[in-house]
Amino acid sequence: MKTLEQYLGEYGQYHRDPRNIYTHYAGIPLIVFSVFCLLSKPALLTDVLLLGETIVSPAIVVWVIGNLFYFKLDKKLGSVMALITAVMVYFAQSVAALGVIAWLSVSLGIFVGGWALQFVGHHFEGKKPAFVDDIMGLAIGPLFVLAEVAFEMGLRNKLKQDIEQRCGPIRH
Repeated sequence: MKTLEQYLGEYGQYHRDPRNIYTHYAGIPLIVFSVFCLLSKPALLTDVLLLGETIVSPAIVVWVIGNLFYFKLDKKLGSVMALITAVMVYFAQSVAALGVIAWLSVSLGIFVGGWALQFVGHHFEGKKPAFVDDIMGLAIGPLFVLAEVAFEMGLRNKLKQDIEQRCGPIRH
């Protein structure tokens, strides 16, 4: 498996224009939330040992698998990502509780809006999205956004240096 630095460095090669990165700050969370909304509708109410009644849906399964991947790459970023996406899954269940037409309209509307922001950003960048060349870009995008926010807060400077060494600094 690649390291965090390798994944973020490869993804970063497609994201050096700050306007592209800023559109990703909104676009990627919208896409992730919409996917959780879409995957929350088919749900089972089960009796889980020690938890009592709980909802199990494909969204929960994706949340667990995705966050195990992020946690394996980096415990700190993975922990923050788990918290952020847990909140998304929680609110996605409210959207999934809507009637089918409303659920699909809201979920797909958010999905399309998020992707529109992505493509506007890549227009500024002048490059195609990373996932076109490597499907893992779809999984790394959310972690890239979290890392970029951390960098803007003055955190994880060594990681930022490693990424910039691999793909160059952000253009200003």
